Amino acid sequence: MSVRTTVSFDENTLKLLKLKAVETSQSVSKIVNELVLDAFREDNEDLKLFESRKNEETISLENFMKKLEADGKL
Repeated sequence: MSVRTTVSFDENTLKLLKLKAVETSQSVSKIVNELVLDAFREDNEDLKLFESRKNEETISLENFMKKLEADGKL
């Protein structure tokens, strides 16, 4: 099911979308929908990765810099 909405793009972005639509014989709506879904899929992959690493040891930037300095690497 499709639902209509209004989205504002800057002029160059809209031009790119229209050119891509012509070159790929797809509608602007289909291209935008695929791009948005791809972004959400990537976010979902990131969330799964974060979840899988939640028990890993963490270190603050400050402590890591101190460690590098102590090791003579900074």
